Amino acid sequence: MELSKFDYDLPSELIAQAPAPTREASRLLVIDRARGAFADHVFAELPELLRPGDCLVVNNSRVIPARVLARGAGGRAVELLLIERVDARRWRALVRPGRRCRVGVELAVGHASGPRLRVVSVDADGPRVVERLDGTIEDLMRGYGLPPLPPYITRFAAPTQEDRERYQTVYARTAGSVAAPTAGLHFTPDLLAALGRRGVEVHELTLHVGPGTFRPIKTEAIESHVLPPERVSIPASVADGVNRAKAEGRRVVAVGTTTTRALESASTASGRVQPLDDAARTYITPGYSFRAVDALLTNFHLPRSSLLVLVAALAGRELILKAYAHAVHAGYRFYSYGDATLIL
Repeated sequence: MELSKFDYDLPSELIAQAPAPTREASRLLVIDRARGAFADHVFAELPELLRPGDCLVVNNSRVIPARVLARGAGGRAVELLLIERVDARRWRALVRPGRRCRVGVELAVGHASGPRLRVVSVDADGPRVVERLDGTIEDLMRGYGLPPLPPYITRFAAPTQEDRERYQTVYARTAGSVAAPTAGLHFTPDLLAALGRRGVEVHELTLHVGPGTFRPIKTEAIESHVLPPERVSIPASVADGVNRAKAEGRRVVAVGTTTTRALESASTASGRVQPLDDAARTYITPGYSFRAVDALLTNFHLPRSSLLVLVAALAGRELILKAYAHAVHAGYRFYSYGDATLIL
């Protein structure tokens, strides 16, 4: 299918620059696939919109302070996004500008006498392997790392204290993501408790969000795009909970495209979810037959992105674009700090 079919117009003022005053105050557009219709709600109404017995699965990955600002020769600025651990002293990183990060270049983090990094190699697809010369990378991130806000948030290079709290789910546990699983940002402890009283089961898996999730599709045919694998852990107890729900005819509701990718990557042809401690490799495009996920709670996604392609695969491209057009007209807030959709 042509990439151009996954485009839409979005006024820049609808790109959310800050979170809602409270997490559950976000708006929620419910998209009903059976009726081909949608309705406006607020996120706090989620317990009433789900059924008793629904199996809600969330991604508990914790965002790491992966953005690091450094200086190269002559004090010239270099920005690093640490994306993958090699060992305690070495990580892979996306860097910009790349011309200042050739092999052998040394960087000072924070200030001239700050921690030292050295570029030790360059991968074929661009990332650098950087080595800390005076300690571990984890300690470097704890002392100097910033929340990796998306670049469409204008203060992405200077996050606030609020960002350190709000660009993280309340159930974040296992560190490893370089971007937030943003569908989960709307939940609060009180809302999770309300879901429990409603009779909704909540299960947690871990998928560490990598930069490939947000890499623009550049091929004319969406099927030609390569979506890199992401680290995932689905415990046996979670797989059992999902399989029990499916066997009993209860809905499996994925919170986020990351959770969807994890569950579908762990599903067999018969629809049974297996425990998984490896990588999620499934790339979901229209025509894909969902085996585990029955419904999806997710934010609004960028045009021409693999995430928009995924939600179109579940709900149908025409219905999704119609719903997005309604959201634009109704003034919904888009992207990471924006409002949500519930596809039923």
